[in-house]
Parts: sequence; structure tokens; C-alpha cells
Amino acid sequence: MNEFSFPLWAYLSQTPLLWLTVTLVAYVAADRISLASRRNPLCNPVLIAVAVIALVLWGTGTSYPVYFEGAKFVHFLLGPATVALAIPLYENRRIVLRAIAPMVLALVVGSVTAIVSAVAIAKLFGIPNTVLISLAPKSVTAPVGMGIAEMLGGDPALTAILVILTGVIGAITVTPLMNALRMKDWRARGFAVGLASHGIGTARAFQVNSLAGTFAGIAMGLNALVTALLLPMVLGKLLE
Repeated sequence: MNEFSFPLWAYLSQTPLLWLTVTLVAYVAADRISLASRRNPLCNPVLIAVAVIALVLWGTGTSYPVYFEGAKFVHFLLGPATVALAIPLYENRRIVLRAIAPMVLALVVGSVTAIVSAVAIAKLFGIPNTVLISLAPKSVTAPVGMGIAEMLGGDPALTAILVILTGVIGAITVTPLMNALRMKDWRARGFAVGLASHGIGTARAFQVNSLAGTFAGIAMGLNALVTALLLPMVLGKLLE
């Protein structure tokens, strides 16, 4: 950078609007790439946008707190976006009510399996308890998972990273996995990805089928509640 551009960048990098703009532009560009690939699971817009923003932060030497000061408005919108999932839920309420019994059973089994499998495998490798606690709520939407981790003595920042990784992996693998299993029931497909991969998986489910997206949204919301209730008890047993 020349003598003029460096002070200008130093000023702009401290402006919250800059990082909000970078975040939105990165996601719009990533979504265009995903659309051009006909929504290929490997071209996940969240994954692409995260990679682009990470490169920008690394290239400009910008710390995460400075970035988040501008991008936190997007984080705030996670709440309203989750609440907005009530709209497709209401529109498909009759279908949902007919499947309520298997949904409850799948919810409890899936929630416990997500916790136990991750923590038990990590424990075999001698991972410290702080990391295990941070890992346990990986299948819950980020704000809830971070809150649970902090309450139990984990690292909320690490939980956020693990939550995003879980969501991206789920969004990439769900369609080919369900096709390989020959699972054709959109309710089951959606519920499974929403339970395992929270908001990112739910967004992918809506791209594939609106009914799958509805059930993914239900699973995401209910799993946050069930995990918050069950995790302290289950984790206590696992860490003994």
C-alpha cells in the first residue's frame, strides 16, 4: 500500500459498516457461485463466504474483535431468522401433527446420540475436558450452543467454530447421504439434517425441498431445547 492508501485503510478498518459490507458481499458472491453450480453441495455458500472473509482478515491483518464489531448485526439477525421458521411450520401444521410421535422419539434419540458420539470419540483421544464441553453442543444453533458451553465451563468461541463446521459438513453430505440410503420421505430427510446440522443444514434443506426445510426448522428449534435440558446430565456421566 502507498502512503495515502494505508492511513485510509486504517481508518476504514475501524468502521463497523465496512465489515458488515464485506460480510454481505462475500455471502452474495458465494450464493451466486452456489447457484451457478446448480446448488452443488460442495459449493456451500456459507463455507465459501467464511473462506473469503478469513482470507480478507488475514490479508489485512484485522483481528476478529474488530471484524465482529461490524458484523455483529448479522449475528443479531440469527434470532429473527429462527423465529421466522414458524411461518412454514404453520403452513404445514397438519402434516407436522400427523408425524408428532415419531418426531419426539427421533428428537430424543438424535439429541443424545449427537452428544454422546462426539464426546465419547474425542475422549478416547485424550481431549481435555474444556474442549469436550465445548464440543458437546456442536449440533445446536450457535447462540444456544455458545450459551450452553459458557454455562458449563467450556469455550464459547471454540463452540461457535465447531457448530459452523458441523453445519457445513452436514449441509454438504446430507443430500448424497440420503440419496445413498434411498430415503425419499422429505419429512425424515429434513428432520435429520435440522437435528444434526442446525441452521446451515436447515438452509440447505429449504434449497432442496420446502417440506424438508420445514421439518429441519422444527428439529433445529426443538433440539436446542432438548440439548439444553439433557446436556448437563449426559455430559456429567460422560466426564466421570
